[in-house]
Amino acid sequence: MHNTNVQIEKTEILSDNWYTLKKVTFKIQKKDGSFQQQSREAYDRGNGAAILLYDKSTENVILTRQFRLPSFINGNETGMMIEVCAGLLDNDNPEDCIKRETEEETGYKVSHVEKIFEAYMSPGAVTEILHFFIAEYSKDMKIHDGGGLQDEGEDIEVLEFRFEEALNMIETGAIKDAKTIMLLQYLRLKNIL
Repeated sequence: MHNTNVQIEKTEILSDNWYTLKKVTFKIQKKDGSFQQQSREAYDRGNGAAILLYDKSTENVILTRQFRLPSFINGNETGMMIEVCAGLLDNDNPEDCIKRETEEETGYKVSHVEKIFEAYMSPGAVTEILHFFIAEYSKDMKIHDGGGLQDEGEDIEVLEFRFEEALNMIETGAIKDAKTIMLLQYLRLKNIL
C-alpha cells in the first residue's frame, strides 16, 4: 500500500562511497490536511540478517566480537562490540544469507534456521530492515575457526558463553548491541534456554 500523504520532491546523493547517503526533500500531509515540506537524510546500506546460535544441551550461545568504528567514535573506548552473527543480504534471500554469514563468521555450518521476526533498527536515519533468526548448534557442526572474510576486512573473534552469562552481560553493559539484546531476550521470553 502506497502512502499518498507523502510526495517525494527531490532526491540528492550526498555520498556513494561505502553505501549510499541520500538527502530527500518531500511534502507530508499533516493531521489538519495541510502539507509541510521537510528534508531528511537516509542511509541505505541494504537489508540484513542476524542469528543467535544456541545449544540446549549445554545452555550456551555463540556470539562474536569485532571492532565497530561508529561505536568507537561515539565513546566506546575500544570500539569492540559483542554481537550475534549478522550480515548484509547481498542479493541473497535472508535464509541463505544468514547460513552463509554463520559459516563465514563463526565456522559453524547450520542447515536449519528459524526466522522469528523482522525489524527496522534505526528507522529515523537508516533504510535497513533486519531479518532475525535463531538456530541450534552443536560442536559437530563446527567446520572451521570462523573469523569472517579477510578480503572484506573482517577480523571476528568467535565467543561461546553460557546463556545466563550473556543475559547478565546486557545488565552490566558488556553487550550493547540492539540485535543481540533482542535475540537473547527472545530466547528468554520463549523459554528456549
